Amino acid sequence: MYASQWFLTLFTAKFPLCMVFHIIDLLLCEGLNIIFHVALALLKTSKEDLLQADFEGALKFFRVQLPKRYRAEENARRLMEQACNIKVPIKKLKKYEKEYQTMRESQLQQEDPMDRYKRENRRLQEASMRLEQENDDLAHELVTSKIALRNDLDQAEDKADVLNKELLLTKQRLVETEDEKRKQEEETAQLKEVFRKQLEKAEYEIKKTTAIIAEYKQICSQLSTRLEKQQAASKEELEVVKGKMMACKHCSDIFSKEGALKLAATSREDQGIETDDEKDSLKKQLREMELELAQTKLQLVEAKCKIQELEHQRGALMNEIQAAKNSWFSKTLNSIKTATGTQPLQPAPVTQPPKEST
Repeated sequence: MYASQWFLTLFTAKFPLCMVFHIIDLLLCEGLNIIFHVALALLKTSKEDLLQADFEGALKFFRVQLPKRYRAEENARRLMEQACNIKVPIKKLKKYEKEYQTMRESQLQQEDPMDRYKRENRRLQEASMRLEQENDDLAHELVTSKIALRNDLDQAEDKADVLNKELLLTKQRLVETEDEKRKQEEETAQLKEVFRKQLEKAEYEIKKTTAIIAEYKQICSQLSTRLEKQQAASKEELEVVKGKMMACKHCSDIFSKEGALKLAATSREDQGIETDDEKDSLKKQLREMELELAQTKLQLVEAKCKIQELEHQRGALMNEIQAAKNSWFSKTLNSIKTATGTQPLQPAPVTQPPKEST
């Protein structure tokens, strides 16, 4: 009538929260026995009121008056102290237990055997029905488990078949990829050999051209030195001739200091035939040297053009080699990806080796 509500709600149904907080603190600290201690403390503090009241008055006291008494926090704290100080002797509890068992046995002996058997039969029937229900539940669960297990097994077998097919397909692709890789390696080796030969040829031509350029430069430097020497010698001879002519009184009258003739055209033609021949020979030599210098410069320009052409061919060969390396690397990477199954196999185009440049 009263204790079940206390125990099921931990005194929260009727009593104030300040008291409930203390009870929960003690419950967490001391354990479940504190609930019985609090109940005994409530009964002990209300002993006189309960003995004076009848049954209805006692129930009303538990429902109304008792919770109002502990609205004050001081009363709640005093009740908790009293509950903690209550000591229940174990011997007394054992004595009460024995008395209860004795009373229970006497009641059973005084009871009619037929009623006892009926009650026992009813209890056994209830137990049998409960066991049958449990058996049915277990059988249903077993059948359901078998069906689920069979479905899982079928799915696993289907998945295994799919995986086996994929494995066979992957092995086939791996074999094809290895064959293609071997072919590409052979093509790469051929390309490397062709490029190596072309590179050696280009290096040989570059060395040859470099030697020719060095020879041309040496010849040009020799010709330039020779021309400078001849120009210097011509200037010295001209200065010597001028000095001799100026030293001569007759010649100084004919030529001025700047080398111009003072006589008329008729006397100049008569007396300057030898000088004109000498000048013509000098001019002829000068023209020959200029022509030789022009030819040397033309050869030098042609050599430079040829060097540029060879460098252009060398750059083109290096670009072709780099492109072939990149193509081979991309094909190899694509083959590896296809073998591992990350992407579908794509047939790589067959690269033709570049033709040798003439």
